Amino acid sequence: MLAILRRSLNTWPARLLFMLLIVAFGLWGIADVVRNIGSSGAPVRVAGRSIQLPELEEAYRRNLAQTTRQMGNTDPSLDIRRGIAMQSIEQVVTQTALSAQAEDLGLAVPDDALRQAVFSMPAFLAKDGTFSRPAMDAVLRNNGLTEQHFLAIMHDDLMQRQMLGAVAAGATAPDVLVSTAYGFQHEKRVADAVDVPFAAAAAPPAPTEAQLNRWWANHPDHYSTPEYRKIKAIVLSPETVSKDIEVSDDDLKAAWDQHKGEFNTAEKRSVDVILTQDQAEAERLAQQWQAGADWAAMQAAAAKVGAAPVELSDATRSEFPAPELGDAVFATPEDTVPPPVHSALGWHVLKVTKIIPGAAQTFDAAKPALRQRVVAEKAADVIYDRANRIENLLSSGTNLDDLPGDLGVAAVTGTLDATGNTQAGQPAPLPGPEALKQALVAAAFQARQGDAPKLSQAPNAPDGAQSFYAVSVEGITPPAPRPFDQVAEQVRADWTADAVRHEQEEIAAKLLTAVKDGKTLSDAAGAVGLAARRLPAADRSGAEGVPQQLLGPLFSLKKPGEVTMIETPQGFVVATLAEIQDPDPKSDPAGWAEMKDALARTVAEDLQTVFATAVRDRDRPHVAQSAIDSLAGGAE
Repeated sequence: MLAILRRSLNTWPARLLFMLLIVAFGLWGIADVVRNIGSSGAPVRVAGRSIQLPELEEAYRRNLAQTTRQMGNTDPSLDIRRGIAMQSIEQVVTQTALSAQAEDLGLAVPDDALRQAVFSMPAFLAKDGTFSRPAMDAVLRNNGLTEQHFLAIMHDDLMQRQMLGAVAAGATAPDVLVSTAYGFQHEKRVADAVDVPFAAAAAPPAPTEAQLNRWWANHPDHYSTPEYRKIKAIVLSPETVSKDIEVSDDDLKAAWDQHKGEFNTAEKRSVDVILTQDQAEAERLAQQWQAGADWAAMQAAAAKVGAAPVELSDATRSEFPAPELGDAVFATPEDTVPPPVHSALGWHVLKVTKIIPGAAQTFDAAKPALRQRVVAEKAADVIYDRANRIENLLSSGTNLDDLPGDLGVAAVTGTLDATGNTQAGQPAPLPGPEALKQALVAAAFQARQGDAPKLSQAPNAPDGAQSFYAVSVEGITPPAPRPFDQVAEQVRADWTADAVRHEQEEIAAKLLTAVKDGKTLSDAAGAVGLAARRLPAADRSGAEGVPQQLLGPLFSLKKPGEVTMIETPQGFVVATLAEIQDPDPKSDPAGWAEMKDALARTVAEDLQTVFATAVRDRDRPHVAQSAIDSLAGGAE
């Protein structure tokens, strides 16, 4: 539900988004809120409740930090900060109004429900699916939340969900809306096309030296060295701090008690199964199989009587679709056909084809993996503590070279380009996972020489581990044109490719003009020694054999016979619309139902948003202009 009350920060480029925030919130109601300026008391009041500045500042700091990261750690302008301040106030006002409405309705959240909601949050779960307190603490620190504040947010969120769930209950999508959306998604189009490939073009006359020099001079960006930057950087990650983390035997035993189930591998079996609803038929098929028939013969025999042959590979007992089937599979030796087994699904005739024994690791064998897990969990606490120290030091003007040696950071100095390669063309030896390296390089090329380094959080690793980095630019080598003699062969190849492209483009353009003048595509193609072909029917997502670049233009054509032209990496394609195939929902009841359900969920979300807006606006919130000014100008 919180997602409904927040506006996405990454739907549009951040700067453009926040330049439009004032207009957006004006349309949604924030303009009326700000005009109701309070002259005394709390900076914000709604539903008879006062919202003090510290609560607004907390929301503002979280939103500001998120936006700053998305902008590549560039300081937001005053206009953007004001937009963030208005967004933060809007969030807090709406949540407060909804909480007040829920309490007025007598809604409550039992402690057990709150506990269950917290313990089941995916971000708080360990790899074995159990609740992890260290994971919860790390997430709360990352989002600047205390446990008490987080539980209060969760309490209000659950209470609001009850209310908004009732608002959305029974929401449905009108058939006319479903029909329109279904038709748009499933409409197919058939085209006739003529390929004008680059590979079929005749070799152009050899270029003169003057032509090659002119091409080289007109395309300097193609033949220049990249910009290089000399950087200094530090990385703080689980790997860099792991050497400072001590793991005791008690730590390992506690991790073993919590996760030992992960070190046990369940037995798995592969089986061929034939499902039929007739017991006598099942017994006949079993006898045929037991007599030595192979799987191909059994599949053919099953098809004759309408039975369903299925291959199930490497499945545990619980993964079989019926308990009776799983029990029978795990009671049957390999390459054996037992008597048919009955379940709620019907009669199963089966043959076990492979057995993978289970295995259980001992505590001693699991110690290395346990140690790695404990180190990772402890590293989360160490990393955030040290990140705070580094951030404070950098904020006070400390250079990367002057950071204390006990912080467990990896330092690197070198020269690289925007792709992360050195001047020798090799990947720069940056520490950390690939996502961190890319973030560091991007930050290096967004910073200016001489800018003070700032600590930034890297994208999460696949295992959820958090890392931080800071970078400063020590020098910039701008791009420089390479001498013609060094790039002559590349210039010749590029000139030739452009000449071929130009020649094929002229042929394609003539085909396009001929069709527009009334010729059929086939006749126009034949006149230049080419042939038209019928493409497979394609919907808006495409089809095999249909160029992806053709889909947009093809679906923009209004009627059969209209023509379009596109370029692909292989050449040009001239195509005419041959047929529009409108979908029949009656032939696809499952697809229609899926579309109706998806639109119903959208309608439900819209109802919740409208309700939240109405509840907020009903009490005419009072927002002092000084609240926005204070957040945008003072809070950091």
